[in-house]
Amino acid sequence: MPRLTLRAKILPTGTEVDLDSVAAKIKVSLKDGITLSGYQKEPLAFGLYFINAEFSLDDKEGQMDSLENSVRATEGVGEFEVLGISRASVDAK
Repeated sequence: MPRLTLRAKILPTGTEVDLDSVAAKIKVSLKDGITLSGYQKEPLAFGLYFINAEFSLDDKEGQMDSLENSVRATEGVGEFEVLGISRASVDAK
C-alpha cells in the first residue's frame, strides 16, 4: 500500500508548554500504522514556538481523521494545521 508523508503545524496551548514532551506524547498516541517521522521546533512570534511535524501514514480511508483526532487529544496541543501532503512511495515496474 502506498505511504503518504504529511507535514503539519502543531501549536501549543501556551508558551510554557514543553514541545519535546508534547511530541513524545503524540508519538505514543498514534494508531493504525501512523508514525511521527520527525519534528522541529520553530519560532512563531513573541517567544511562542510550534512543532513542525512530519508524519508517515498509509494511503487509505480514515487515516487523516485518526491522525487529527490523536494529535488534537494530546495534552498541550492547541491547534493542528496540515501544511502539505505527498505520496512517499510508489511501486515502479
